[in-house]
Amino acid sequence: MDVFLADYLILAIAALLAGLMDAIVGGGGLIQIPALFGVLPQSPPASLFGTNKFAGIWGTAFASQAYARRMHIEWATALPASLAAFIFSFVGAWCVTRFPPDLIRKVLPFILLLLALTVARHKNMGGLHAPCYRGSREIYFSFGVGMGIGLYDGFFGPGTGSFLIFLFVRFFGFDFMAASGVSKVVNVFCNLSALLWFGYSGHVLWQLGMLMAVCNIAGSFVGTRLALQYGSGFIRKAFLGVVALLILKTAKDAFWV
Repeated sequence: MDVFLADYLILAIAALLAGLMDAIVGGGGLIQIPALFGVLPQSPPASLFGTNKFAGIWGTAFASQAYARRMHIEWATALPASLAAFIFSFVGAWCVTRFPPDLIRKVLPFILLLLALTVARHKNMGGLHAPCYRGSREIYFSFGVGMGIGLYDGFFGPGTGSFLIFLFVRFFGFDFMAASGVSKVVNVFCNLSALLWFGYSGHVLWQLGMLMAVCNIAGSFVGTRLALQYGSGFIRKAFLGVVALLILKTAKDAFWV
């Protein structure tokens, strides 16, 4: 497959920006996936999604490690949610082979709008870290979040990182910084689950994926430093900006394409 130098440059820049966005608040697929489809329109969609997962998992893993080194990660929430997300991403991927995701495609923009309005209306939401659950309740509820997000990510996927942050802020009492840290860990396991399937079935463009992975890590380095330096207030603003883009993108895909 011939990819010209300019195409490599476009994909490298897209991966850099996607890594930066993912490290802060998620949503890097908004940049990386359209770039892949635009540069390689003749490639099988599964190969492009697989390449996106391969590139993205490296940046997310780097961000997870950086968050864990510089701040406290709520591991009692992150680990059960990650385990459930890993398992149920496979289930979601299986479901998409049986049921077309047309309904969720049309409902998603309205769910995202409700999410954005909730955060915008409650200006103090995510400003204070006051976890609601401890012990077995924390494990049960976090497993439930991981199960739902894993199903969604395997079945459809757009905005997974943003949904995770919202759920941990709204229902677990985390501030945006803590929620972002936990969401990175869960996202790694979501991506790994999907990547195992894509890799096993031969749907990863490995050479291109490696180039994009390096750029994704570079973007993640910058994004992580910004998030850790400026804290929850900065992440909240970035979150609202990314969700606004997701609303526009998902509405366009559902109703104008």
